[in-house]
Amino acid sequence: MDNYGVLSLAPAVVALVLAFITRDALFSILLGVFIGILVSGENMITGFTAVMQEALGNGDFIWVLAIEVFIGIMVAFFQKSGAIRAFGDWVNRFNLKRRGATGLAWLLGMFIWFSDYFSPLYVGNVMRPITDKAKVAREKLAYICDSTSAPIISLIPFSSWGIYVAGLMVGIGVITDARVAQSVMMQAWKYNFYGLFAIAFTGLISFKIIPDFGPMKKAEERAYKEGKVIGDGAKPLLSKELENIKPKEGIKTNLFINFFAPALIIIVITVSTYVLTGSALTLEGLVTAVVFQFICMLVQKMGTIEELVEVASEGIKSVMSAILILSLAYCLNHISGVLGTANYVISVTEAWMTPTLLVVMTFLICAFTSFFTGTSWGTYAIMTPIALPLALTLSGNQIDMIVFAVVGAIMGGGCFGDHCSPISDTTILSSLAAGSDHIDHVKTQIPYAVICGGLACLGGLVVGMIY
Repeated sequence: MDNYGVLSLAPAVVALVLAFITRDALFSILLGVFIGILVSGENMITGFTAVMQEALGNGDFIWVLAIEVFIGIMVAFFQKSGAIRAFGDWVNRFNLKRRGATGLAWLLGMFIWFSDYFSPLYVGNVMRPITDKAKVAREKLAYICDSTSAPIISLIPFSSWGIYVAGLMVGIGVITDARVAQSVMMQAWKYNFYGLFAIAFTGLISFKIIPDFGPMKKAEERAYKEGKVIGDGAKPLLSKELENIKPKEGIKTNLFINFFAPALIIIVITVSTYVLTGSALTLEGLVTAVVFQFICMLVQKMGTIEELVEVASEGIKSVMSAILILSLAYCLNHISGVLGTANYVISVTEAWMTPTLLVVMTFLICAFTSFFTGTSWGTYAIMTPIALPLALTLSGNQIDMIVFAVVGAIMGGGCFGDHCSPISDTTILSSLAAGSDHIDHVKTQIPYAVICGGLACLGGLVVGMIY
């Protein structure tokens, strides 16, 4: 079957609704997976084991898993070397208030632009002690982490996202090879209105040029007036393992070597491998940075080999809760694919497509699909071969503004769900790194994301009308 009709939405809807009601993302997503298996008509036990093998037994998930493992090790090494404490001490000399703390978090997120997985974990763990001291709500930090990860990487043509979408475009109409596809990406970022608005809006909120409103305002008032960076009854998605890792007494931390150098290593390897080979090797950069940390700490006598191996093990344990949720999110995404969730969404909306509405409808369909599946890349794979030929038809098979705008809408719409869906990996990682209750993070972030989505729709509508 191409799709199971409205029932194809059941797994994602159940997971989302239960997540908000129970505040337990792991249980909610697991139940959503079982609902999907039930709808598909498979046996519950054998169906679940089959979903796990098919969803998790592939290169994509193993790559994500490896990223999470090495980020966990890196953050643990930051703790052991005293790098996070040293950076916090250096920043505290400036006596940052709330505006300065959140503004610095936004700037640091913009600096870590090369990985939507590394960025929230790096920024959240580094900035959490600083924002806590400034009485900034953990929900605000999670929002900043989240909004400077997926949105910014969706704008960069040579990021892993840009290269992936360029690959999907090859062979469609006049986009005959990777060179042409990459040239389209170099122009399309200007029409990714959601990514542009999300980053700008987050900056304005961070520097308090735009005041907080809605649930975020309540969270910030609680943190400032009551000193509670998390709400009563909240369940912070924060590992206790990292808190137990202490630097060795009497050893001085080198802020450049122990804090900045690992991030610079990842940036250099990511950019240079893209320039030289056309493929950005982010995971390889991350592994190299971790090895660099390990060697430096040995040389600096911050621990023995046995001690540092134990620290690495604690780092891996620290990301296990996120890995479990991510694993089930992948399973939910897989069962949604089996049920044809995206195909159903397209089937009920394709009749609305007109030249004037093409860009905005492309964004809305991508946003809806990515929100309910928690994946941007899956959305890109589905929508690129559908929306791009429509744009090329309207342009007379010429690569012009409508083509760039549709590709930008695909990128932005897919980013919307990846950015703010409770079953999205980057949303989960942002909650983990910031030490925020996951559902509180989602609740406070969605109003801001919806505003940026509305502005993106207006931008797409204007482009469609001009064209």
